[in-house]
This record gives sequence, structure tokens and C-alpha cells, in this order.
Amino acid sequence: MTETPSNKFIAFVAIVATPFALGAFLLAWAPAQQFSNTDPRKDGYVQPRSVSDLVEKTQASTVTVFCEPNKKDGVLGTAWAIDLPNGVEEEYPTTLITNHHVIEDCIGLEGTLTVALLFKDEVKARIVKWDKENDLAVLAADLEIEPLELSEFDPWPGYWTMALGSADGYEGSVAFGSILNATDFELLLTTNLSHGNSGGPLVDNEGRVIGVVTWRSKTEQYNGAMSLNAMCAEILECDGEFYWERDN
Repeated sequence: MTETPSNKFIAFVAIVATPFALGAFLLAWAPAQQFSNTDPRKDGYVQPRSVSDLVEKTQASTVTVFCEPNKKDGVLGTAWAIDLPNGVEEEYPTTLITNHHVIEDCIGLEGTLTVALLFKDEVKARIVKWDKENDLAVLAADLEIEPLELSEFDPWPGYWTMALGSADGYEGSVAFGSILNATDFELLLTTNLSHGNSGGPLVDNEGRVIGVVTWRSKTEQYNGAMSLNAMCAEILECDGEFYWERDN
């Protein structure tokens, strides 16, 4: 078949248009690919691709803690499941991390500590060990829930974060923010926190734990969490003083 002028024009347009179409595809694909790769070493500053999935996953491994040494007084906090031996697995198969100040009034008082998943009944819990200096404690609970993973990467200022817990007694509360700054053992947060959040998980955009929600400032516009580095003192077996490797 002979090539008419109109056929030549169509072929020319196709040749010219192809690079533009390819370029548009690459421009559209690159951010999407970057957004799906949430390795915090490079992309820890953005929120996760699916916030709802992250909330659901974290919630399934988080409980409310009830320390009630007597009928009049009680303390409410939060705890999260970790893959850690507790020595009493037959009766209490799940290990939990919380704050020392959440459970300190129940130390030595068997039967005064319980935990509960969201919208579930309370179950028995036991205090395994604690670290008062770093305000951390290990519990064992009569539950079977999946543990949260720990982050391999030291969070930097600006990293996206999520805190989940029982803020002011409202179970299943979620707050988003970022890392403001950090010390060797503490993370300073822009994340909103309230009484009841204490002991809850602070997770990155992969849903991996980077710290334990611990305190809120009454005078400054930031709050705080104990980082995984602080867990090396009494809770975790670490190679050295810090959980995350350091260059110096």
C-alpha cells in the first residue's frame, strides 16, 4: 500500500508523541513507586500509603492497662505486644511493654493488674520486670496477639510518627505528628498526647515501633517518648549501650 500524506503525518505525530507519553508515564510512576517504598532510611518523613491499614495493624497489638490496687484509686495506661520471652508463657503467652509509672502501684499486688483489647473484656496480666529510671516495664498477659516489630532505623527530626492508646481514657485514640528532635534515650514529639497514652507504641510510617510514649510537657509545645535505646538498660539484650548502631 502506498503511503499517503495523511499517513505520513499520522506516523510523524506518533513518533513525536511517544517520547512525551513515555516521559509522562515515568513522571507518574516515579512518585508512586517512591511512595510505596517506605524504608525510613530514605522515606521516613512521609505518612504511610495506607493510614487505615497502619492504624488497624497497630491497634490489634495494643491494649489498655488497668492498675487498680484498691477500689478507690486506679491508673489507666497503654501497652503493646513485643516478641520477647517473659518466663511465664504457659499462663501468660503475650509479652507487653508499658511505662513503669503506669503499673508501679500494682507491683507486689497480685490480681490488681488487667489489660484489654479494644472493645474487649479485661484479662489477667502480670508484672515481669521494670526499669524505674527509664520509666519502662514488661508485662505478661493472658492474651494471644501479634507482636509489633521494632524499627531498624534511628529516627531523625522530621520523621512521621503515630501514637496509639487510651488518651484520657478514650481507648483506641490515634494521634499523628513528627519527631521534633532526640536525645540519646528520648524522642521529642509534635504528636498530641494525653493521660492514658502512657506506655503506648510510637510507630514510624512502616508501623514499626521507635519508642514508648512516656510524658507530655506542660510548658513546651512538645511531648516525649523513651526510644528503643532506653530499652537496652533492662528490657532488651543489645550489643552495647544503644539499640541503634552509631558511627561514633
